[in-house]
Amino acid sequence: MRSRYDRLTQLGRKADLPGGPKAARLERVRNLHPDATYLIRFTAPEFTSVCPVTGQPDFAHLVIDYVPDRWIVESKSLKLFLGSFRTYGAFQEDCTILIAKSLVKLLQPKWLRIGGYWYPRGGMPIDVFWQTGQPPKGLWVPDQGVATYNGRV
Repeated sequence: MRSRYDRLTQLGRKADLPGGPKAARLERVRNLHPDATYLIRFTAPEFTSVCPVTGQPDFAHLVIDYVPDRWIVESKSLKLFLGSFRTYGAFQEDCTILIAKSLVKLLQPKWLRIGGYWYPRGGMPIDVFWQTGQPPKGLWVPDQGVATYNGRV
């Protein structure tokens, strides 16, 4: 008998960090509650990418909220996908939007938003926010819980 998890290639197996987002493999599993409108939140407080000009690391606190339809993201694949940005040279805006669009393409969620709270470079933090549209009616959408930069206290 086949399991709904048989097609997953990373969960429960050794999986090396991909060499970049294009090499990463985001995976999904069927949502067992497509009739329910509920929010899934992933928080990555130690996200890292690389500045494409200087090669220096950029750090962010990412918060990804989405309302699934038929699919949910498999969390280990998401973790590896996010980790693959450690060697990816891109500006903060590009990283944030690329992550969001990759998840939208994979999951086709009812709604998705991302908050990229980037730590300062050159004395200026850059925060990047994007969402697919208005959240579904009646959805409880908690605050993302990340303060505007003030030493991120």
